[in-house]
Amino acid sequence: MYTGPFLISLVSGAAAGTSTDLVFFPIDTLKTRLQARGGFVKNGGYHNIYKGVGSAIVASAPSASLFFITYDSLKFYLKPYFHNIFLSSGSNVNPELVDASVHMVSSISGEIAACIVRVPAELIKQTTQTSKISNSSWNTVKILLHKGSMPNSSIRSTFYRGWWSTIMREIPFTCIQFPLYEFLKQKWRISSTGQENGNLAPWKGAICGSIAGGIAAATTTPLDFIKTRIMLSDGSITPKMVLKTTLQNEGPLVFFSGVTARTLWISAGGAIFLGVYETVHHLLTIPHT
Repeated sequence: MYTGPFLISLVSGAAAGTSTDLVFFPIDTLKTRLQARGGFVKNGGYHNIYKGVGSAIVASAPSASLFFITYDSLKFYLKPYFHNIFLSSGSNVNPELVDASVHMVSSISGEIAACIVRVPAELIKQTTQTSKISNSSWNTVKILLHKGSMPNSSIRSTFYRGWWSTIMREIPFTCIQFPLYEFLKQKWRISSTGQENGNLAPWKGAICGSIAGGIAAATTTPLDFIKTRIMLSDGSITPKMVLKTTLQNEGPLVFFSGVTARTLWISAGGAIFLGVYETVHHLLTIPHT
C-alpha cells in the first residue's frame, strides 16, 4: 500500500518505538538502578524489572512518531537545499559531509521535538524504577503532581526536571547515531546495488542501526549518567553540581556506570528500532498494483 509521507513517518515511528521499549525495558531498568545514587542493590537490584513500564507504553509511540515526522520531513526538504548551497557554488565540499550535516540538523530537531514527550515520561519511568514507595507509573504521577503543587514549585518544572540534561545527552548521541546510520546504509546500498539511492533490505538497515546505536551509546554514557542523577534528585540540581559532587565522592569511573547495559540495550534496540522502522516504512511505501 502507499500513503502520505507524514502518516508513513508517524506509523513507522510509533511501531518502532513501542516494540523497542517493551522488549528492552528490563535492561533499561537495570541501567537506571546501576546509575542511581546508592547503587544497584539499594535501588531494587533485579527485583520487579518491569516496574514503570506503563509510562514507556504510553509515551513510546508519540515520542518516536514526533522524532521521525520531524527527521524525515527536514531530511527531505534540507537535502536539496544544502546541496544547492554547498555544491552549486563550485566549492570542493565533500557531498558526504553535506549529507552528514543534513542528517545532524534533522536528527537534532527530531530529538528536541521528541523530548516534549520523552522527558516527563522518562522522569516518571526512572522514578518508578528506583522508588521504594511507588509500585506503578500512575502512583508516581500522583506523587509528582503533589510535589508540583507545593509552594515554590510548579507542575511544569516538576515534570520537566532534567530537560536540559536530556537535551545535552540527546544532541551528541543523535549527532553520532544518525549520520553514521545513514552513512553505513548508503555504503551498503552502493556495495549491493551500485546505486546511491534506492531501497535497502530492512534487515540490513537494522544491522546499520545496531552498529551506529552501540557506538553512540557507549560514547555518551557519562551524559546519560548525569541526566539520570538529575532526574532522580529530590531538589533543584544542575549538571555542573552533579559533575562536581560525583567526582569528589565517587570518582571519574562512576560516570561509566551502566555502560555495558546501555550499549547492549541500545545496540540491540537500535537493530529493532530502526529495523522495525525500515520494515514498516517499506510496507507502507509499496504502491498498489
